[in-house]
Amino acid sequence: MKGQTQNQNLVTTFTKLFNAQLQLINVLSLFFLFGCGLATGVILSSYLNNISFNLQVSHFSFSTTTTTASPTFKLPPRVGLKEYLKVPDVKHDMDEKELLWRASVTPNIREFPFDRVPKVAFMFLTKGPVLMAPLWEKFFKGHDGLYSIYVHSSPSYNESEPESPVFHGRRIPSKVVQWGNANMIEAERRLLANALLDIANQRFVLLSESCIPLFNFSTVYTYLMNSTKSHVESYVLEGPVGNGRYSPRMRPGIKIDQWRKGSQWFEIDRDLAIEIVSDRKYFPLFQKYCTGQCYADEHYLPTFVTMKHSKRNSNRTLTWVDWSRGGPHPAKFLRTEVTIEFLERMRSGSKCVYNGNHTNTCFLFARKFWPNALDRLLRFAPKIMHFNS
Repeated sequence: MKGQTQNQNLVTTFTKLFNAQLQLINVLSLFFLFGCGLATGVILSSYLNNISFNLQVSHFSFSTTTTTASPTFKLPPRVGLKEYLKVPDVKHDMDEKELLWRASVTPNIREFPFDRVPKVAFMFLTKGPVLMAPLWEKFFKGHDGLYSIYVHSSPSYNESEPESPVFHGRRIPSKVVQWGNANMIEAERRLLANALLDIANQRFVLLSESCIPLFNFSTVYTYLMNSTKSHVESYVLEGPVGNGRYSPRMRPGIKIDQWRKGSQWFEIDRDLAIEIVSDRKYFPLFQKYCTGQCYADEHYLPTFVTMKHSKRNSNRTLTWVDWSRGGPHPAKFLRTEVTIEFLERMRSGSKCVYNGNHTNTCFLFARKFWPNALDRLLRFAPKIMHFNS
């Protein structure tokens, strides 16, 4: 029994020794395999690096033998103020609020960081086509880049009549206008707002389809650009067609002693144009209370300019008209009435003040002319108005 126990102990001891040796062998095998793998990795890495280096040397040698040009990097084109100065197409899709807001945006720094040629914006408020278009065509010829044209016509006008090239594509998005109604002022503000989108426009003239120029383009351009004043006719007129049109409901915004009357046809500078399209205090009063026999187009601008900007205004219009025949509308001239003497009288038959000096050049434009007067105007223009010079 005792001998049997000793045999079992020997077996157990032998088994432990065998297992210990086996574990040692496994550990040594793992170290051996790890060492082999490490050595293989080092050898392989060295071999691959050598191949890569040789390829690079070969590529460099090939490159130097073929070309010595270094790679070029193109900078993106400079945008600068290009997008800001880009003038929107006259047939844009801005609504009224968007248009007036965009037009009222103005930089506070007066100096321009770019070269700029100032332009005159000629704004035509019409029912249909510009009746004197062929005459205006001669007026504008040869002066591209010094003017812009904008036309506000009735939405019902379908441009069925042939359009003069200089007016082609110059119609702005328009709305219905009624004579004497406040929506005529809305149309004027719409024209101003569209013209203000072009930062080069510095002077703004409102004209009708029956207006004509009295001088050549160079004379008109110089007169306007050198003027220190805007030209909005404004005066006090007692009686039913003057102060009698004032509504006490406009108080306290507008008082009777601030009420003025004047011609609808104006010429203004850029600062005043911005003030007009930005006005949200006085124009609403005219929309509400200048109705019926109160014609807003004869009172809004004369009153607004006198109240806010009287020192910057000459209190006269640059558009000649004849009210001597009486009635609610000025005289309209036929072909037979257009003579050299008549044109000279409009050009130099008045006296006024220009930049502090007395002059007889008071009117640059005139109205109203029937379409049948066009042929005589075209005939006299080169001689009297010195067109093409």
